[in-house]
Amino acid sequence: MTVGRLYWNALAGQWRGGLVLLACSLLEGLPAFFSGRLVELAVNSGFAAGKPGVGLVWLGVFGLAALAGAFGSRLVWRQLGKVVEPLRDALVTAVVRGVLHDPAPPRSGPDARGVARITQHVEVVRDATGGLLVQARAMIVTTAAAIAGLVTVAGSLALPVVVPVVLALAGFAALLPSLARRQRALTLADEGTAAATGSIFAGIRDVVACGAEPVAALTADQAVDRQAAAAVRVARSAALRSLIVALGGFVPLVLALALAPSMVARGELTAGAALGALVYLATTLQPALRGLAATASTVVLRLLVALRRLAETTAPPEPRLATESPAGIALTVRDLTFRWGAAPEPVVRGLNLDLRPGDHLAVVGPSGIGKSTLAGLLTGLLDPHHGEVRLGGVRAGELADRPRHLVLVPQQAYVFAGTLRENLSLFHPEASDRRLVAAAEAVGAAPLLARLGGLDAELRPGAEGLSAGEAQLLALARAYASPAGVVVLDEATSTLDPAAEIHAERAFAARGGTLVVIAHRLSSAVRARRVLLMDGQDTLLGRHDELLAVAPRYAEMMRAWLPEQAGSRLEAS
Repeated sequence: MTVGRLYWNALAGQWRGGLVLLACSLLEGLPAFFSGRLVELAVNSGFAAGKPGVGLVWLGVFGLAALAGAFGSRLVWRQLGKVVEPLRDALVTAVVRGVLHDPAPPRSGPDARGVARITQHVEVVRDATGGLLVQARAMIVTTAAAIAGLVTVAGSLALPVVVPVVLALAGFAALLPSLARRQRALTLADEGTAAATGSIFAGIRDVVACGAEPVAALTADQAVDRQAAAAVRVARSAALRSLIVALGGFVPLVLALALAPSMVARGELTAGAALGALVYLATTLQPALRGLAATASTVVLRLLVALRRLAETTAPPEPRLATESPAGIALTVRDLTFRWGAAPEPVVRGLNLDLRPGDHLAVVGPSGIGKSTLAGLLTGLLDPHHGEVRLGGVRAGELADRPRHLVLVPQQAYVFAGTLRENLSLFHPEASDRRLVAAAEAVGAAPLLARLGGLDAELRPGAEGLSAGEAQLLALARAYASPAGVVVLDEATSTLDPAAEIHAERAFAARGGTLVVIAHRLSSAVRARRVLLMDGQDTLLGRHDELLAVAPRYAEMMRAWLPEQAGSRLEAS
């Protein structure tokens, strides 16, 4: 489903609220339709006829119509949230889905552009939709009611008044494409500023440590300057278009003032009708046109540009049909190749691997070599450019109910607001309390469970009140409690002390199934049944002692990590 269709479907789903808005619009338009007519009656039937009481009565009716219109406006605001907020929720869901299925996501750190789409573009759509439902809707209703009322009161003035209005609106519409292009350029500049500043703030410690503050400041300044220049171009275009429509509202009033006296003298108009026409033009039509121009030149364009940008970045992924459950937990990797974006060299190239139930594999290699990328490929979170990963004969990316078969525990442990029970049962909602407690005990999180107050304890957003190691323990317990036969730990014990890491890894190794450990410490390789060494072009698979003998790079890494004496003891074990 495209973003445009999602947008309209979300609005259509609130049709009851739309009917209420339509009824409120009719009520709100009463003063615009009757204002000139009631003024005409007050003059012709009252004040001009020597009956001031009658004139005051008609003006009183005018006041009642104004009160009815104000009440209609109040009802509009009450219904607005019921229509707009579900739309916002649907768009945020689409943006998050697009970020999660981005074919070239950021390799590290947060996706600042995705954050900008949620915090800026989605909010633009919500605010613009709300503005249209309140302002543009009311202005269109008011303009139509004013023109209809003008025709009924002073039909002979309608043609010279309507022609300049139509010409001004046509000129405004002809200039809209250039404004749309400039508004899109501003949107892209907003994203560029978010990406530049986001990357700087994410690595602020490294920036300061390397003395790169001037370079970082220059990068941010350039992004802000581009955004400011784009905003100035948009403002200039908007001012020109607003001037055109303002003239469209001013010229009809001048024409009416010029033509009305002679038409009254010839008997074509009564004095009351002329005054009623001026009321329509000066107090209703002209302000409505100015407001409509301002809304169209800002709100409508921002809405269209934001929707287009969201459509470019939140295209839903191709549906993955999985009609069969995997036949077992054998994990097969064939000719696996993956590269990030347009990078010329793949980070994983032609990898073949077979993992059977009971296997315990450690993946080691220099930082940035692609170990976490491999974890994403093994669990189906990334789609390979070539080759495939199959679990029990089913592609990893097409597994239905994936957490029941494959679980990834990343280095960044995610703890969600809610009870401890809800966090630990995320991958196994029907798990019993006994199973959850046993999982916590197995990975060494039992003291933490007791300190927090048991499974009913409430956890705050962002793991507030928990250390990084405690958050990792909860993530490990969550994975342990799942029914998945394959568990991938991507440096999931990086903030634990060595003893706690050994305890957790041994627990998963004894759990059954298949365990893949992206090693944070090379001691994980010693405990594993097999080791996969990733080192650029060279990828070697074997036991720890075999790689020590045939892979100089692996032996060098071991010597750098462990003292020789400790290394000998580990090797002997």
